[in-house]
Amino acid sequence: MLGYVTLGTNDLERAAVFYDAIAKEMGVGRMMEFDSFIAWGEMGGAPGFAATKPFDGKAATSGNGTMVALEAKDRDHVQRIYDAALANGGSDEGAPGPRGEPDPTGVVFYAAYFRDPDGNKFNAFLMDKVS
Repeated sequence: MLGYVTLGTNDLERAAVFYDAIAKEMGVGRMMEFDSFIAWGEMGGAPGFAATKPFDGKAATSGNGTMVALEAKDRDHVQRIYDAALANGGSDEGAPGPRGEPDPTGVVFYAAYFRDPDGNKFNAFLMDKVS
């Protein structure tokens, strides 16, 4: 089971602004904070996420092919997470919308894609009935 995800940052203050906004949309806040590390989520809750300056002192880089997926409650929640990301230093990687074709029961993958200020890729998604 996934416990949490940690992503590197070269500017913890900038990352904090970005992740505070995303965490707020996800209904959580900061759960741990140190000089070089901040974690968001709820102790004992769903998996959380963290931003950290790399322990080895080298520059943080985003992973090619790496992505963190945030499960949304509904399509409006996908939009709000995406909007919060772009309003707080994130960049667009794909506006909210259905991806692919619905499965035989009419369920479609609905998602928005964005990057944090350090280039780490995210999506906000849900499995939803075609409307």
